[in-house]
Amino acid sequence: MALDPDIIMVSPFKRGGYETIRNLDIPLIGFLGYKESSPLGQAEWIKFTAMLLGLEEQANKQFEAIEKRYMELVALTASVEKKPTVMSGELHSGNWYVVGGNSYLAQLFRDAGALYFMQNDNGSGGFYLDFETVYSQGATTGYWRMVNSHSGTFTYEALKQSDARYADFKAFKEKKLIYCNLREKPFYENTPVEPEVVLADLIKIFHPSLLPGHTPVYYELLK
Repeated sequence: MALDPDIIMVSPFKRGGYETIRNLDIPLIGFLGYKESSPLGQAEWIKFTAMLLGLEEQANKQFEAIEKRYMELVALTASVEKKPTVMSGELHSGNWYVVGGNSYLAQLFRDAGALYFMQNDNGSGGFYLDFETVYSQGATTGYWRMVNSHSGTFTYEALKQSDARYADFKAFKEKKLIYCNLREKPFYENTPVEPEVVLADLIKIFHPSLLPGHTPVYYELLK
């Protein structure tokens, strides 16, 4: 109250609890970029932030550069005939969190020239499945994408120790785990405004001949 701000940014995850602060007659603004189902849609929210800061021209130029590079990369995979399949996630407290076939992640995989294992689901949000359901649909996928926070060096053996059933997946057996360690890389902090970098990482993994000179930034194949 002492700061007397022009606006107050609030979390869209929080349901209710803003009744008292509303009495200050200061506009409450939620940031909903995470709900966008396309990578470029999420990145375009920099324009919204820029509007609040008076930096619209700078943001427009930045987004144009992001969009241009992203679409150049999409064009690289347009003629790819052999598209690998990819699953995502892992078990947490007995449940496996996945996102639907119309989600941001599924779109990234498509743009990178791959097929998401839940592509037949029409949802754009996330939901939980049991291990058996995931296994029935993901046991034979060529790749497995995983993002987590692991202390020390993450290995296939460490993954197997967390749940021995993981070793039954084809992607585990063939060492095709696409991995990002949140302790080492600012994945959630930066990737919403760097979709072209994330896309390049994935293309480098799925179709290495298309980007031979690319150095991975977030995603790498686990050795």
